[in-house]
Amino acid sequence: MKQVLRFFALAALGCISTAALAGEKYHINTHPIPDNTVLRGVRVIDGTGAAPMEDMAIVIHKKKIVAIGPNAQINTPRHAEELNWNGKTVIPGLIDGHVHLGLVLHDKAEGSADAYTEANVVGELYLYQRYGVTTVNSLGLNPDLVYDLRKRQRQGLIGGSRLLTAGRGIAIEGGAPPLTVKDDAIYRIKNPEEAREAVRAMAKQKVDIIKVWVDSLRGSRPSMNPAIYKAVIDEAHQHQLPVAAHVYYLADAKDLVASGVDILAHSVRDAGVDQELIDAMKTKGTWYIPTLAADESTFTYLDHPEFLDGTFVRLAAGPGLSARLADTVYEGKIAADRGTTIKRQDLAIAMQNLRRVAEAGVKIGFGTDAGAQPVRIPGVSEHRELQLMVQAGLTPMQAITIATSKSAAMLHQTDTGTIAVGKTADLLVLDGDPLTQIENTEKILGVWHNGQRVGELATK
Repeated sequence: MKQVLRFFALAALGCISTAALAGEKYHINTHPIPDNTVLRGVRVIDGTGAAPMEDMAIVIHKKKIVAIGPNAQINTPRHAEELNWNGKTVIPGLIDGHVHLGLVLHDKAEGSADAYTEANVVGELYLYQRYGVTTVNSLGLNPDLVYDLRKRQRQGLIGGSRLLTAGRGIAIEGGAPPLTVKDDAIYRIKNPEEAREAVRAMAKQKVDIIKVWVDSLRGSRPSMNPAIYKAVIDEAHQHQLPVAAHVYYLADAKDLVASGVDILAHSVRDAGVDQELIDAMKTKGTWYIPTLAADESTFTYLDHPEFLDGTFVRLAAGPGLSARLADTVYEGKIAADRGTTIKRQDLAIAMQNLRRVAEAGVKIGFGTDAGAQPVRIPGVSEHRELQLMVQAGLTPMQAITIATSKSAAMLHQTDTGTIAVGKTADLLVLDGDPLTQIENTEKILGVWHNGQRVGELATK
């Protein structure tokens, strides 16, 4: 088991060469795949928001869930692997609607335009999967390599978390995002017609969604002319593609929603959301992704150094980043940085706004912006996001439902997100009840993805 964990840690750090991971070598089975598997005696939180079901059995046939019922009433199929996990909890695999791939050189714990390599991206997909994140949506900053990786994954040649993508995404020259990427990883456009051309180019590649960066990053960059993002939204909808917008300001959010944007990919953080925006989002059916963990990531380990004590964070972070986060000089620099104060303010407003939109019945999706910076650690960020959502005032059941069935609906993924007969078996087995303590989602005993058991995660 230690060798398996070491492999995934190395893959996530990009320490295994592209040649070593070529072709079918990506498709690694950490366990033999029986035709039938039965999980017995488990508590089932099915992702719909319904009350948990105690002492249940789940039958998996190849990729699909074929039976769920009281443990005593479910027979074991012939030639089945039977796992008695009495009292353990099963939830659907997590679905992150806002990540970024291939932006960080994990061995150096730094962002780099050279990080978008096949080995690095696939390593990150395996890492997400290892932490129970069975679907990710790479929301922009993807060179065209992403389409080949997605194709090969669908052919069964690459494993890891299910890959959805927004391709390159659309921004203006000199505007957000400020990250260092190569020219073929983003469309930097000047006018509405160039924006439409970019949408058409990505539509030909069959992107899953279109991403647009709108705001000025607190006045540090030019903001996008509304005529440009209106053109993006109109052109994308002509191609039956949803649009997600990077947003910060309340005024931008209002105009985007009025213009028909499908997803606000971050919280409003300059002010409290008002009734006008809430009413518009409910009328239009707009999704709202809080990304609380992204705002907290600057100071997470400054405030919570104990997170680095166990392997849950350190395994995903790698030795370089773990050492940096624990370094007192680095901690002092973060504590003294004015930007940290601003991020704290952003997080406080974001948490208040999440509570308000949730109470109002706005559609909320799940996303973390994981992978955009070294401190936004793939796999770890998703579990932290759940905790922050609960701290913001949501119940653990609400947070889990948002991270599973709601996020599946936002991304138009009909085959996953709930534990139900006929659905793909994307499951987490937990050594604890997350409804009594949301941190128990970190106690991962097993992950199933596409019906395949992909192993356990050491958390002690």
